[in-house]
Amino acid sequence: MNGGHVAVVSAGVVRPMSWRGRTVLSGIQKTPVRGPVDVGPLGLAHDEQGDRKHHGGPDKAVLLYPDEHYQAWDGVLGTVAPPAFGENLTTAEILEDNVVVGSIYLVGSVALQVTQPRRPCYRLAAHHGLPDLAVQIQRTGRTGIYCRVARPGRLTAGDRLDLVLRPAHGITVAEVHRVLNIDRTDRAAAEHLLNHPEVLPASWTTLLRKRLDGHLDDQSTRLYGSRD
Repeated sequence: MNGGHVAVVSAGVVRPMSWRGRTVLSGIQKTPVRGPVDVGPLGLAHDEQGDRKHHGGPDKAVLLYPDEHYQAWDGVLGTVAPPAFGENLTTAEILEDNVVVGSIYLVGSVALQVTQPRRPCYRLAAHHGLPDLAVQIQRTGRTGIYCRVARPGRLTAGDRLDLVLRPAHGITVAEVHRVLNIDRTDRAAAEHLLNHPEVLPASWTTLLRKRLDGHLDDQSTRLYGSRD
């Protein structure tokens, strides 16, 4: 897999949404952008995040979501179109199971480095009005892919994503997602990821070490939101 291309480029500002009787702020309600877009260390120009603790930042500056997933969601959500999952770049031929963590892609004059799978949260459910959508996204593995901006520049819809570096460890975004979110008691797989610390954020390294010590983390707040 040498790369793919960008089908849609999107950005959005923070807006309020209703969830479980309270208001939450999110930048998930994005819209397509026409023409070239500037991309800096924190992502696309005029793109915002409502929860800076869990979204955005240098290691989650740009979110990719495969266009190939949309057909699979039509039966669940009705007909949906990009950027229905809050992505910045809707991509073709770039999938979680064929993208290696740490890979670098050139798109326009921007260099993007793959950092991690998205860990879906309840804001996706709030956006679509489907209470268990984050759980469904997690279960299917159709999560999306986060990137850091290794070189700022400009990009536009239609640009190619050219693979220029693929790390030899071969650990894919899908594998990291499986170990972190699905097969959480797979000790051998957790130890394998820990043997390659370059593929994990520091917080995920800590999480996996705690699991190996017998402390299984609770995912309910992320997936369903606070019940307060």
